[in-house]
Amino acid sequence: MRINDRQVLAGCIVLLALCSVLSGCRLPNELPVTPDQNYFPLETGRYIIYEVQENLYVLHTEPVQRSYQLKEVTGVAYTDVTGQTAFPLRRYRRATADQPWQADSLWSARLVTNEAIRTENSQDVVSLLIPISNGLRWNGNRHNSYDVEMYEARNVDQPFRVLTKLFNETATVVAQDDSTLVSQEKRLAVYAREVGLIYKERTSLQFCTALQTCVGKNQIDYGTRQIYRIKTYGKE
Repeated sequence: MRINDRQVLAGCIVLLALCSVLSGCRLPNELPVTPDQNYFPLETGRYIIYEVQENLYVLHTEPVQRSYQLKEVTGVAYTDVTGQTAFPLRRYRRATADQPWQADSLWSARLVTNEAIRTENSQDVVSLLIPISNGLRWNGNRHNSYDVEMYEARNVDQPFRVLTKLFNETATVVAQDDSTLVSQEKRLAVYAREVGLIYKERTSLQFCTALQTCVGKNQIDYGTRQIYRIKTYGKE
């Protein structure tokens, strides 16, 4: 039996329809997404611009304050050394909005089974565990040589405001939140559905203990505080 061009075309249409139903249509540089993976979207061309504030505290001197903008752009997917699909995160920096972007660093990100992993400064960090729920805990340093560090998910699917923007569905990941009379250590990140990281704080402070009059007053002797706040986002 001969197969004519019309039959071939009909067969191709059926196969395409089945492919669409079974796996969904997606571009080569997109990953199939489950609902909670939307907290960690990976798609070529996505970008986020952050307002960053840094404070450096040194004993007996005025704090050094710095502010700048950081832009993170998701590049074209590639296969990493483990055989997994990964996306480069190209990071750019500028002091003010009227200055040109300057290359800052190159990180990467990938989704592997139930882990959302960022490679930052050559170290793999498990940023999110999926599906995510309140009270969920995991070792963020599972894939690097650092000590065990337990992350905890809080306020899942709750709203969070950054600057003038309200994000209706977010998840907060707390890596450390310790405060005593002598020190404060705080590291947390907030992710929004369909956006990704919208807020990050890293605080490490030592308070005054040399004089009885300053104990318990949160008077900073030395330390650092860094805060990322999302300014805008989109796709190039």
